[in-house]
Amino acid sequence: MRALCYIGPMRSAALLLLACTLGACSSIVPRLEAPHLSITNVELLSGTVWEQRLRVHLRVENPNDRALPVAALVYTIEVAGQELARGAANESFIVPANGESEFATDVTANMAGALVAILGRGGGNNQAIDYHISGKVTLAGGFVHSIPFDHSGTFKLQ
Repeated sequence: MRALCYIGPMRSAALLLLACTLGACSSIVPRLEAPHLSITNVELLSGTVWEQRLRVHLRVENPNDRALPVAALVYTIEVAGQELARGAANESFIVPANGESEFATDVTANMAGALVAILGRGGGNNQAIDYHISGKVTLAGGFVHSIPFDHSGTFKLQ
């Protein structure tokens, strides 16, 4: 029984080396801040009472000191507290270090709930409307595969 509990000097050294190696690996993995996404414009492409096709223009700001090679982006947009749309951008692009990039993506939405909320607050042309966008950026390569994001702001209907 006593032999099972004994850890020899070689095993102790191996365990210490393993612990140091794992600690060093964790310091190599970059700590990336979440990018800031904001809506710059929303265009109505086509629509019916039940379904609308929108082109959502987004700006991605990278607060990190390294470029973000974006492979995909999945997001949900809420307007005036109501879910407006879910979307995805599968075209890859690079957001430069401490820089920004803009892109547009088409989404299908049901604006009925959001319009009721906007109109209930007296929303009209040129009035600021609250939005909330959240989701996940999937990166191409590297140690970090995805970064969640969550941002709120306002935009004006045009």
